[in-house]
Amino acid sequence: MATVTTTSPRAAGMTKDERFVILASSLGTVFEWYDFYLYGSLAAIIGAQFFSAYPPATRDIFALLAFAAGFLVRPFGALVFGRIGDLVGRKYTFLVTILIMGLSTFIVGLLPNAATIGIAAPIILIALRLLQGLALGGEYGGAATYVAEHAPPGKRGYYTSFIQTTATLGLFLSLLVILFTRTILGEPEFAAWGWRIPFLVSVLLLGVSVWIRLRLNESPIFQRMKEEGKGSKAPLTEAFGNWSNAKLVLIALLGGVMGQGVVWYTGQFYALFFLQSILKVDGYTSNLLIAWSLLLGTGFFIVFGALSDKIGRKPIILAGCLIAALTFFPIFRMITTNANPALEKAIETTKVEVVADPKGCGDLFNPVGTRVFTAPCDTARAFLAQSSVKYTTAPGAAGSGVKVVVNGKEVPYTDAKTSNSLVAAAVAAGGYPKAGDAGIVKMSNPFDIFRPQVAAVIGLLFILVLFVTMVYGPIAAMLVELFPTKIRYTSMSLPYHIGNGWFGGLLPATSFAIVASTGDIYAGLWYPIIFALITVVIGFFFLPETKDVDITK
Repeated sequence: MATVTTTSPRAAGMTKDERFVILASSLGTVFEWYDFYLYGSLAAIIGAQFFSAYPPATRDIFALLAFAAGFLVRPFGALVFGRIGDLVGRKYTFLVTILIMGLSTFIVGLLPNAATIGIAAPIILIALRLLQGLALGGEYGGAATYVAEHAPPGKRGYYTSFIQTTATLGLFLSLLVILFTRTILGEPEFAAWGWRIPFLVSVLLLGVSVWIRLRLNESPIFQRMKEEGKGSKAPLTEAFGNWSNAKLVLIALLGGVMGQGVVWYTGQFYALFFLQSILKVDGYTSNLLIAWSLLLGTGFFIVFGALSDKIGRKPIILAGCLIAALTFFPIFRMITTNANPALEKAIETTKVEVVADPKGCGDLFNPVGTRVFTAPCDTARAFLAQSSVKYTTAPGAAGSGVKVVVNGKEVPYTDAKTSNSLVAAAVAAGGYPKAGDAGIVKMSNPFDIFRPQVAAVIGLLFILVLFVTMVYGPIAAMLVELFPTKIRYTSMSLPYHIGNGWFGGLLPATSFAIVASTGDIYAGLWYPIIFALITVVIGFFFLPETKDVDITK
């Protein structure tokens, strides 16, 4: 880590050049996140378009995993483009990444679906997602490093916090474009072909972003280092082959970014998935609810980034992880109370049991979506989980058949084809609502926010976004300050993209798989809670405070 400096913050505000650096870096990064998040926001529709050969439940898992594929390769993008950024420069590296991202997104909008070209459709889709992930792996580290290396001492948290808003602004922009397109075309047309429009219009954003970034100059700190001949000849070896630096990479990951990643993806992506797939809130309303919470909360990235310049990065990040871990369960339960009160009541009052010979029941944990369940005990439980029904499993007599017991009423279960409809009727009679039922929160237009039910859900989602801003606002400054200039791009990019790309990106699919395997709609929250708490412990004891270091070294 760089040495501590006592240089006092510059009193004046941002210069014109500094404002342009932040604007250009941020606009390009907003565009990249917009591209990346279009897929996540449209996962259900994309699943139907490109994985239509599979049953709905498996289709949802495949769609989420195709989304996660982009996250899985982000650390490899961090290695490839981080090395180039430390060897060649920050500016040209994130010009390349934005071109890869933009063209990949545009092609998704043109890609024929599975009904047209068969298995080639999902294969090409996943390949494009991998390209997007590689590009994003190189983008963030470059933008954050570039801005930080332009920032005066004592204001790096504030300056880099504008970069931190870009992920949320990119998601917000994607939701706005989706909502506008949905409103103009209507849901049937949007699901059939209109979903392509947000992908296709991204080519316009790409042109603007590239034009702006071409006007940037190289980072002054990096340029001076290159002129003095102090640059790294082997960034990967120096970053990860040297234990003193590799140790910092590991601490940054486990004591900072891992917890930040799971809190972030719970507050934005899993919250959206929870509303749509578990609480059965329609897609239009779900996107509006998330969009309003992001609009209300995004400014707090800058608040917490600036605050970290005064009190430090570490206390804000760890406090955000701890508070989130302690409150996720009550917040998501309150979201259920307000978004789908009939479901909450049914969970509390309707007792559902699957009674079967334990030898005929397998493990339903299926985060990669490749397992096919055929045993009646397994298909019965999988159907209940997909219907958001809380159930327990009770042992039956050896060799006995499977039955689903709803409030004492037995429904014999032989196979999914003949028995699922009977189980659906029984749980509906027991009080479980279906998608579209009265009482489920619904918005008729973007400004329908003053009804108590809608306002309550937005308020709860806003709290989740507030946790996101606490953990994410200061993280860029902290990562930049941990590592020396000559290997900064490489060193900071890897822990960031493992923490966010792997721990965060796999969260929706893994949490949903936990829900399916336990029969408890809240059980998936254990995933982010456990990892956030691990980060709190490791970060408290091992993560150094970085706000006063000299990053010119």
